[in-house]
Amino acid sequence: MPSRKFADGEVVRGRWPGSSLYYEVEVLSHDSNSQLYNVKYKDGTELELKESDIKAKEKWLNFQFSLQTQREPLQADIKEAKKEARKEILEVKLTPLVLKPFGNSINRYNGEPEHIERNDIPHKNTQVQRGVFLIMLGLPAFLFLLLLMCKQEEPSLLNFPPPLPALYDLWEARVFGAYLLWFFLQALFYLLPIGKVVEGTPLTDGRRLKYRLNGFYAFILTSVLVGASFFWDVELYYVYSHFLQCALAATVFSVVLSVYLYARALKAPRDELSPASSGNAVYDFFIGRELNPRIGTFDLKYFCELRPGLIGWVVINLVMLLAEMKLQHRTVPSLAMILVNSFQLLYVVDALWNEEALLTTMDIIHDGFGFMLAFGDLVWVPFIYSFQAFYLVSHPNELSWPMASLIIALKLCGFVIFRCANSQKNAFRKNPTDPKLARFNHILPYFYVIYFTILLVHREARDERHCRKKYGLAWEKYCQRVPYRIFPYIY
Repeated sequence: MPSRKFADGEVVRGRWPGSSLYYEVEVLSHDSNSQLYNVKYKDGTELELKESDIKAKEKWLNFQFSLQTQREPLQADIKEAKKEARKEILEVKLTPLVLKPFGNSINRYNGEPEHIERNDIPHKNTQVQRGVFLIMLGLPAFLFLLLLMCKQEEPSLLNFPPPLPALYDLWEARVFGAYLLWFFLQALFYLLPIGKVVEGTPLTDGRRLKYRLNGFYAFILTSVLVGASFFWDVELYYVYSHFLQCALAATVFSVVLSVYLYARALKAPRDELSPASSGNAVYDFFIGRELNPRIGTFDLKYFCELRPGLIGWVVINLVMLLAEMKLQHRTVPSLAMILVNSFQLLYVVDALWNEEALLTTMDIIHDGFGFMLAFGDLVWVPFIYSFQAFYLVSHPNELSWPMASLIIALKLCGFVIFRCANSQKNAFRKNPTDPKLARFNHILPYFYVIYFTILLVHREARDERHCRKKYGLAWEKYCQRVPYRIFPYIY
C-alpha cells in the first residue's frame, strides 16, 4: 500500500479543480483506497484532491528563500524566478470560483474539471460577442414579427413580412404608465409581510439570503383586483387593442432595467458576481454580472422570475378570452380558448404554489440578472406564452368534445409526469442523500427490468443452440475466445 505524503492537519497548497491555480488548504483526512486527500480551503469549501494536485508549503517557502540568498544566479535563472514569483502572486490574489456546498453541488473531485471556470469560457471571442448582440436585437424583432403576423387575416409565410406600423403608432406614454403601474403593484404585493420566509442556497461566503414566499398570495390579490375591475366596468379590452404597445412598453422597461443592473454591478464586490460573468461588457450585459442584485431586502431577480411576467401571462390570457367573446359575438368562450386558459393557468398556479423550488434553479444559483432574464421574464413570458390565446381571438378553431377529451387526458398525464419529475429534482438538489429518492418500496416499478432480463437470457440460450448446430466446430472455437455470453466474468 503506497504511503501518504501529507499528514492530517498539515497546511499545504492545493490546486483548484479545473484551473492551474493553487491556494492554501488544510488536510483533513486521507482515503487509502481512492488515494484522495480531503482538504479544506480558507473559505470553508471542502474538496477531495489527488496527491499530484497538492504541493508542500515549505517547498515554496524554500524556493523564495533561495532566491533571496543566492548571490550570483544566471540570467536565465533570474527570469525564471521572476516568472514563478509573478505567477505565485497571481495565484494568491485571485479568488477562485467556489462550488457552492448545497444540494446539487459536486464536492468530490476525480481529476477532471467538473465545472467551467469563469476565466475558461471564451466570452472574449468576437463571434460570441456578435452572437449575443444579435440575440438581443433579434428577440424583440422576432416577438413583434410574430404578433404582427398573428393580426393578419391570413397569417402565412407567403404574406411575410407583415405590414410594419410606424414607430409613433407603437409608442404610447399612457400604455407605458399602465405597465409601470402593473410592475410596481406586483412589487407592492411582494413586500407584503405575508407568507413564510426561507433561506436560499449558500453563497460563496457561506451566507444564505432570505426570501419571502408569497407569490401565490400575490396571485390571489391580483385575481381579486381583476374581479373588481369587472364590477367597476374597467375596459380590459384595452389591453388587446393596444397589445403591440404593451409589448413595446415592456421591452423598453426591460432594457432600462438591464442598463441599471449592469451599471450597479460594476461596483459590486467580486464575491457577489455571477459565476457566469466574464468581464466582457457585451456578454455580461446579456447574461448578467451580479448574481443577486438587491435593493435592501428586495431581490430584483427573484421578484421578476415569477411575479410581473408569469401572473401577467394569466391576465393577458383572460383578456384574450374576453376579446374573443366580443369580436366573435359569443355568449361563451370557445372550447379551444377555455382549454388554453385552463392549461396555462394550471402551470402558473403550480409554479407559484411551489415557489420555493425556484431557489434551486439555474436562474437563481448560477446566472446573473441581465438582459437575458429581464427580457425573458418581463417580455418573452407574458407576450409569447400567451400567443396561442392571442391567435385564437382572430382565428377561431372549433374543437369537438372527443378531441378535447383526448387533449385533456394527454395534458393531465403530462402534468403528473412534469410535477413528479420536478419535485424529485428539487428534492435531490436540496438533499442528494435523501433515501426517499432512491429507495426500493415495491417490485411493480421494476417489472420492465425483470421481464427484459428474463427475455434476453432466454433469447441468448436459443441463439446459443442454433449457432452451435449451424457452425459446429467453428462455434466451439469462437466460444473459447469469447467465453462469456452476456455479462463478462458473470455469465
